[in-house]
Amino acid sequence: MPETLKPQDAAQVAEVLAWAAAEEKSMALVGGDSKAALGRPVAADYRLDLSALNGVSLYEPEELVLRAAASTPLGEIQAMLAQQRQQLAFEPPDLGDLYQNVNKQTIGGVLATNLAGPRRIKAGAARDHFLGVEAVSGRGTAFKSGGRVVKNVTGYDLCKLMAGSFGTLAALTEVTVKVLPAPEKVRTVLLFGLDDPAAILAMSQAAGSPHEVSGLAHLPGMVAARSAVSYVAAAGDAVTAVRLEGPAPSVTHRTEALRRQWGAMAAVEELHGHNSAILWREIANVAPLLPDPEAIIWKVSVTPSLGAQVAAAALAMGGEGYYDWAGGLLWLALPLQGGGQRNGGAGLVRNALDDQEGGHATLMRGPGALRERIDVFQPCAPPLAALSARIKDAFDPRRILNPGRMYGDI
Repeated sequence: MPETLKPQDAAQVAEVLAWAAAEEKSMALVGGDSKAALGRPVAADYRLDLSALNGVSLYEPEELVLRAAASTPLGEIQAMLAQQRQQLAFEPPDLGDLYQNVNKQTIGGVLATNLAGPRRIKAGAARDHFLGVEAVSGRGTAFKSGGRVVKNVTGYDLCKLMAGSFGTLAALTEVTVKVLPAPEKVRTVLLFGLDDPAAILAMSQAAGSPHEVSGLAHLPGMVAARSAVSYVAAAGDAVTAVRLEGPAPSVTHRTEALRRQWGAMAAVEELHGHNSAILWREIANVAPLLPDPEAIIWKVSVTPSLGAQVAAAALAMGGEGYYDWAGGLLWLALPLQGGGQRNGGAGLVRNALDDQEGGHATLMRGPGALRERIDVFQPCAPPLAALSARIKDAFDPRRILNPGRMYGDI
């Protein structure tokens, strides 16, 4: 275990990283340490613990904006928002159970990994609501970008660049995000018994309807049976789910319209607020529905109409999975052993994507040795790889920040 350095404020972060750049000492950045198993293993000279950068410095409910130190636990922020009947504009998943990790995720970690749950189809990802950032680059230089409103950006929008960079460009010290009112009412319409292609078609029709859906998922039968929601688990068959949120009269009207539309296809049911919350939390957090702690987990983004074909190719290895984002996101669990899976099914999954001419796959969970051996993230085309290298050179020319977390040289 490398020695841990724990700066107490942003100024000390800058001092430490300026020294590290001068001495060419690499740093593994740690906030809540809840996602250490996401990405390639980092071999660094020091561990830079940023957990002291904690606390909300600005929250204006009427302006729908919140600013917090990057290592503020996400749960504390969500609890504060709930008191004002508000929520984050995006829907971050909690992958603690997936990684068997009890550490609390932080707002900075969520933004740095750009994770988003089922609401992404309507609200977008974390990067879309990342208004402002203060950070320290791998040069040891403090910088800031953005502000308190969406259009308050002059020059480069560095928030978008930091989102999804996994700490390879800068150490985030403070972030500003947009928040929204929590929905007055939530309902989920369930459609039973469709096979994967038919379910994807039904979800696509719902997505293109005027019903303003905020979640579209499909659970094959053996996955649905693990749900804690009795209507889903006891169905004895596949379950397709659509979430509707908003003002109560609007949700009631849209729910009735969707039930009439879907009722012509198969049996339908309706979940109210509590059970809806449980189901969509399961879908976002993955582990309750794919519970094998040793399974290799892939997150695959693909054109929805092609999702069933990609899943069929991957599941031929004896795994299982389910669909989110109207079929545009596949969560696949492959057995750790057997089936010639020395590379965790990477070749099969990515070859299936190549056959469809699009999409990308991320290894979300696997042993450290596997994550060292293969590309955890989708390999970049040469022009994109060259651009990424130039950006890395601009922010971290000595390659001291989270070396190798995303790719071998980044």
